[in-house]
Amino acid sequence: MARLVLGLMSCTLFITVNGLYSSSDDVIELTPSNFNREVIQSDSLWLVEFYAPWCGHCQRLTPEWKKAATALKDVVKVGAVDADKHQSLGGQYGVQGFPTIKIFGSNKNKPEDYQGGRTGEAIVDAALSALRQLVKDRLGGRGSGYSSGKQGRGDSSSKKDVIELTDDNFDKNVLDSEDVWMVEFYAPWCGHCKNLEPEWA
Repeated sequence: MARLVLGLMSCTLFITVNGLYSSSDDVIELTPSNFNREVIQSDSLWLVEFYAPWCGHCQRLTPEWKKAATALKDVVKVGAVDADKHQSLGGQYGVQGFPTIKIFGSNKNKPEDYQGGRTGEAIVDAALSALRQLVKDRLGGRGSGYSSGKQGRGDSSSKKDVIELTDDNFDKNVLDSEDVWMVEFYAPWCGHCKNLEPEWA
């Protein structure tokens, strides 16, 4: 009987230590091979947990991190780095303990340290606050990949985030999508619409 209990404990420890997240979770597993492409080159806001599978604090955070990832799906990207396995990536961002949570906002080269609560709700609140700041930065012309106000007004590249919707693509893009859309219905001859165009684009 003692051997059976010991064997079950070993299996449980093996499962726990081998990974906190799976491909079925809404948490995106980040590694040195995909971190730059997924996080740094992305226009999205990212919350990234640097963890070690053996760390008790990380194990306790896991269900809350998964809750936050599910709640923020398609709004904010939520990822995790096994920094015990990928120490160079953790070292690059000054990770000295586990779990360490970083917010990669408008300046991806200088992520912010998250010092808030370790509940799904606290993490979501921090993400939405950071998202609000990112949007304000972009509106003011200080975001990665976004043109600043007056410089981009006559430039067609300033419209890169505006999708022209038609009868043919409206249902597919908007109604059949799980994304949140803000749609402007306009008339080309309308003076108010013309005044809105530089701010919209």
